[in-house]
Amino acid sequence: MKKLLTIAALVLAVHGAQAQGTINFLNRITGSLDQPVFDVGGTTRLDGAGFLAGLYEGVNLIGAAVPFRSGTGAGYWNPAPDATRTSTATAPGGTATLTVKAWEASGGSTYAAALAAGKKTGSSAPFTVVTGGAGAPPSLPGDMLNFKSFSLVPEPSVLALGALGAVALLFRRRK
Repeated sequence: MKKLLTIAALVLAVHGAQAQGTINFLNRITGSLDQPVFDVGGTTRLDGAGFLAGLYEGVNLIGAAVPFRSGTGAGYWNPAPDATRTSTATAPGGTATLTVKAWEASGGSTYAAALAAGKKTGSSAPFTVVTGGAGAPPSLPGDMLNFKSFSLVPEPSVLALGALGAVALLFRRRK
């Protein structure tokens, strides 16, 4: 009886591990998605490995953070070797609520580390994706069609300096 229970538990564990929805972590898909990510100011696209992007479900990073492309690919991250991300919280065919976060790579390998280090960071508005992996054969990973472009925000020290300047102008005495 113990062997039967052990085998049943293992089968359920393996099945549960496979029952996770998949997402296509791309911000450019020819003909259906073109949402670059911008630096502070919203005009210059993030360029090169000096910036990272991560896909988040709640506070959890799904897969590894990836660098941005450079040159004509600036603004788009490079998910190589595989753009597929697997959600640990959403079943195949379910609707996942996600955000994309981007940050200066010199701040660390996670958004939280870059934020704590005072580096430029930014986050997309939450968006939903119907995950792949449902059915037999499993459906393709869900595309991030509801994802929208966003811009990084300046380091907190730059914001503080700007605020101090504004306060100084308000209290400036006239001659």
